[in-house]
Amino acid sequence: MSTTVSGPDHQTSDRAPDSSLTRFVDRWIFVLMAVWFIAITLVGFIPTSLEKIAAVEAGMRAPFPLMLHAHAVLMGAFLVLLLVQALLVATGRQHHHQKLGLAGMVLAPAIVVVGCLLVPIIHYEVWAMAQAAPQEAQVELQRAMVFIRNIMLLQIQVGILFTIYIGIALYLRKSDPDMHKRLIFLAVALPLPAALDRIDWLPHTMPETPLASFLYILLAVAPMFTWDVLRTRKVHRAYGLWLAGFLPSSVLIYLLWNTDWWQATAARLVGL
Repeated sequence: MSTTVSGPDHQTSDRAPDSSLTRFVDRWIFVLMAVWFIAITLVGFIPTSLEKIAAVEAGMRAPFPLMLHAHAVLMGAFLVLLLVQALLVATGRQHHHQKLGLAGMVLAPAIVVVGCLLVPIIHYEVWAMAQAAPQEAQVELQRAMVFIRNIMLLQIQVGILFTIYIGIALYLRKSDPDMHKRLIFLAVALPLPAALDRIDWLPHTMPETPLASFLYILLAVAPMFTWDVLRTRKVHRAYGLWLAGFLPSSVLIYLLWNTDWWQATAARLVGL
């Protein structure tokens, strides 16, 4: 997760001299985006995490599986790394940025592997609860199983697209740093609905459809996209590449959501 330049993207020679505000945003936009992503994550996860911890301590639910702790630590570390890397570039310390980028090459595949392992663990945990629950709780737990299998569609989308876009970004880190940095942020935006869907004061379409989750991803990257368009008067090709994967997969998820075929397929995929 490293780039080789710190300045703004190439600009045409006929543009008027930059204002101090323009220069400030050029330098700090990616730092602000990293802070924005971290803020979304904290607002989404802290309240629900505290509630679940209290439920565990009260004996009302099983302790969190170890893999869930590993997933939380890895994602948290990646977000912190994203912020630190953006700060290093903004302050002109490219050498440190490039050296620290090696950590991203370790964290990114670890996140994908742990995420893949976590999916069946959660399925089995809820399935076991459903088997042991009294009759009056069966209906609610069955609904939870249906929802978890639907969520698996989003998890597959994130796992595949995150891997692809982070891989391309790392490959282009020296030859095309402008594409590199945008793809990093666009990839990290994909799992943000895990936090956004937990913010109860936001409008949601869950569990009926995942439409709001897709829209919130677009909203999350909107500040970066808007500044790019205002600054360069064109859409950077990174967004086209990202949308080429995000939009078709989102339409497919929308069509498969809550279908009998997907429910049966998801159960087979996790061995239930």
